[in-house]
Amino acid sequence: MTRIESEKNTVAKMVRIYCKYHEHNKHLCDNCHQLLEYAYQRLNYCKYGEKKPTCRKCPIHCYKPDMREKMRAVMRFAGPRMIFFHPIIAIRHLWAERN
Repeated sequence: MTRIESEKNTVAKMVRIYCKYHEHNKHLCDNCHQLLEYAYQRLNYCKYGEKKPTCRKCPIHCYKPDMREKMRAVMRFAGPRMIFFHPIIAIRHLWAERN
């Protein structure tokens, strides 16, 4: 799996956790689906490609301000819960942030 594919997988799982447990939806709502599609688009056109750092450590903030705030809310909620739902992905993501 490439770095971009891994990032897409991680963000998809985080958005699904957020939508399911924070907004109480069984399936992605329209807002969460739009956010996920936007994140995929940003990852597809990432300037760094396979050498991409995690978003927190990236010197370029490619998200629009409103989408960035939405993604922050998702990450604040879903991030700590990733260790329970997807522990391997969570550990890999934390390890990537250290490097």
